[in-house]
This record gives sequence, structure tokens and C-alpha cells, in this order.
Amino acid sequence: MESQTTYNYKVVRQFAIMTVVWGIVGMLVGVIVAAQLAFPDLFLWDGISWLSYGRLRPLHTNAVIFAFGGSALFATSYYIVQRTNQARLFGGPLAAFTFWGWTLIILLAAITLPLGITSGKEYAELEWPIDLLIAVVWVAYAVVFFGTIVKRKVKHIYVANWFFGAFILTVAVLHIVNSAFVPVTLTKGYSFYPGAIDAMIQWWYGHNAVGFFLTTAFLGMMYYFIPKQAERPVYSYRLSVVHFWALVSTYMWAGPHHLHYTALPDWAQSVGMIFSLILLAPSWGGMINGIMTLSGAWHKLRTDPVLKFLIVSLSFYGMSTFEGPMMSIKTVNALSHYTDWTVGHVHSGALGWVAMVSIGSLYYLIPRLFGKVNMYSMKLVELHFWTATIGVVLYIAAMWIAGVMQGLMWRAVNADGTLTYSFIESVERTYPFYYVRLLGGALFLLGMFFMAYNTWKTVASGSSEEADDAIPAPAAH
Repeated sequence: MESQTTYNYKVVRQFAIMTVVWGIVGMLVGVIVAAQLAFPDLFLWDGISWLSYGRLRPLHTNAVIFAFGGSALFATSYYIVQRTNQARLFGGPLAAFTFWGWTLIILLAAITLPLGITSGKEYAELEWPIDLLIAVVWVAYAVVFFGTIVKRKVKHIYVANWFFGAFILTVAVLHIVNSAFVPVTLTKGYSFYPGAIDAMIQWWYGHNAVGFFLTTAFLGMMYYFIPKQAERPVYSYRLSVVHFWALVSTYMWAGPHHLHYTALPDWAQSVGMIFSLILLAPSWGGMINGIMTLSGAWHKLRTDPVLKFLIVSLSFYGMSTFEGPMMSIKTVNALSHYTDWTVGHVHSGALGWVAMVSIGSLYYLIPRLFGKVNMYSMKLVELHFWTATIGVVLYIAAMWIAGVMQGLMWRAVNADGTLTYSFIESVERTYPFYYVRLLGGALFLLGMFFMAYNTWKTVASGSSEEADDAIPAPAAH
């Protein structure tokens, strides 16, 4: 029977294609809100509430993290768990349910957030009926993923699957606990938790959405696609296992660093800071392990743009995971918090690490899903790489400079103790950097259009029937 001899690539194709689509949508909204900040009077829709910055900004974060990033994770985890376990996806139609369920969630977010239907929680803005749907789809995802591992034909569970598994389980717990609500109407519920406890639970969720959704899961991607593209084994398999356990046991406790100098007890703030600093070690261990996988194959970086995406993404991962712990130190945080430095940090991780490792992985994956070895145009992949890299560097450098400047202006005082600058003066001085940020974001978006065209041509010239989806016969004992 076909179901016993081939992998389920259909759902992988669906998620892979939609990753490119949602990438363009999410980043386009990002460029629009960057333009709103740089040119407040530019838009004719001034006064239309559902196109205001306050409505579009959460739409941007949700579209980039959960639509683009989430679809990339579904696609790659479904591909990797089948290939490394030599087993077809468990659950039959359940995998298709996760695709259509996730797509419905994204569409509901795209409708409700511009209408102002929101819980107001960072990265958890969606109201309670959609939260329930997310929980159902996520449980189905867990059943498919872990069911596939249970029915594996090989004894060993490859390390990438450990990273994906931890991400799936932890995100389920984070989402369900943080989204506990008291429903009032169909479009409004109130948090189950009071005051400072609500803030603590929210940033336990918020930072681990970064820690598990945007870091641990994408490291699973890295541990499969870098060795594949480099055609080299992982530099140190032992280090990858140490990396996994050190990361997942430490990340969970770093959330309070978002609440320095607030009503949260000082001891809880300090715990968050200490664990954030400890996090530097496993993070850099993983980065070094990924980059050193190129030992003996460094020359490939000259000619392979897919490998450039994957390796440069690791460089941004290393940079972001150094910057994050530094910003969690209370004295540094006193300068950086509420400034655009935080925005620069987020985007060095989101664009430099998450988006670039996703793009590199998809450039490996998409041709193979359609019976090809490479994308339609590798020159276009090269152009995309440089466009994206220059875009990220412009973006984060502008935000770093703007953020440090804002922090220094806000705390500057005269000899008599009065503030040296008014707040509006700091806003005025920030404008040149907002123009650079807009240019950087626009360049990154342009790269996604290159990718969309390249993907369309690759799919058009390929055939899903030619994909390498035959499951190897079990070895004779």
C-alpha cells in the first residue's frame, strides 16, 4: 500500500508554500507600521482605526511569528520527523487537520486584531475562542509528531527531534496556562490571574515563546539542514545533546527579566537576570556546534548561497543570545528598557536568526518536495541572501543607535535635577533612524518577493510525483 511506502509530503508542501506567503504578508505589515512611525502624516487612512499603528503592530508580530515562523516549523518538523525516523506521519488525516486548523487561526487573527478584538497580552493577543482553537490544533500536532516517533523504524531519536519535541510540549503548557480566562462575551474574556501575577505569567509565557517557539524549535531545523546542506556530520553530537538539556532546563526561568523595576518582587527579577546570564553558555555552545559543522567544508560558503543563509543565521543567533543576557542585567536594562534598542534586539533574532534559518531551510526543502535538487535560480537565492543581510544590518544598527540615544536622553539631568531633554526632543532625534529602519525592512521584504518568484518557478518546473518520498525498507537483522 502507498501509505506504507511513502512519506506524507503533501502537508509539508502546503506548509512550505504558505510559509513564503505568510512571510510576505507579515513583513509587508511590518514595513507599513515602520512607515507609519517614520512618516506619521503619510497615509490617507489616518483616522481609520483598523489601519492604525496600534492595531497593525500586533497583526505584524502574530503574522511573522505564528504564521510565517509557525508554518516553517510545521513544514520542517513534519519533514524531519519522517526522514530521521523512516516512518510516515502518524494519524492519517490529523496532519491535514493541523494545516487547515492553523490556517484558520491565522485568518481569524488577521480579522480580529485590526478590529481591536484583543486580550492586550504580548504575543498572546488573540481572544479566548481562538485560544481554544489553538489548543486543539496544537494537541493534534503533538499527536502527529510524537506518534510518528513512536512508530519509528530506527532505534535512535535524532537530536533535532528532541528540540522539536521540547518546543511542542512547552508551547502547549505555556499557551494553556497563560491563556486561562474568564469568558464574558464571545469576543471578550478576562485573565484568570490578578495584577502582578498576571504580568509574571505573561512574561513567563512571552519570553518562552521566544525561547521555545523562536529558538529551540529553529535549532531543531538547524541541526538537520546545516549537516545536510554542508554534507558533513554535526561537529559534535555529544555537544548537541548537552546543548539541548542545558537550553531547555534554563530558558524556562528567564522571563522575569522583562519586568525589571516593576511591581514584581526584587528576588523574582534577580532570578530572571541570573538565568538569563546562564543561558549564554548553552546558546553559544549550539552556535559553535552549528558553525563548526562546516569544518572541512568552509570552501562551500563561497559558492553555496543556501549555506550562507544557514551559517549567517547562526551568527545572528550568537549575537542575539549574547545581547539578550547583557540586556537582562539590571543596570543595562535601566538604559535599554522601553527604548528602540529592544526593538533592534528582537529583530536581530527574528530577522537575522529565525527568518534566515527558515529561508535557508526552505531553499533546501522546496526543490526536493518537487523532484528537484536546487531552486529554479541559485543566482536569485544569492541576490536574496545579500538583500536580506544588508536589510537586517541596516535595521538593527539603526535601532541600536536610536535606542542607546533615547536611553541617555531620558536619563540626562541638569545640575538642578530637572530633565535636560523633553520626551518630544528624543522623538525628534529618532526620526533619521526610523528612515533607516524602514529601508532595512523594505530590503528584507524585497528579498521575500525574490523567494516567492523563485519558489513559483521551481514548483512550476517540478512535480510532486518526482519527490524523493519513498521510505527505505528496514535493514535486515
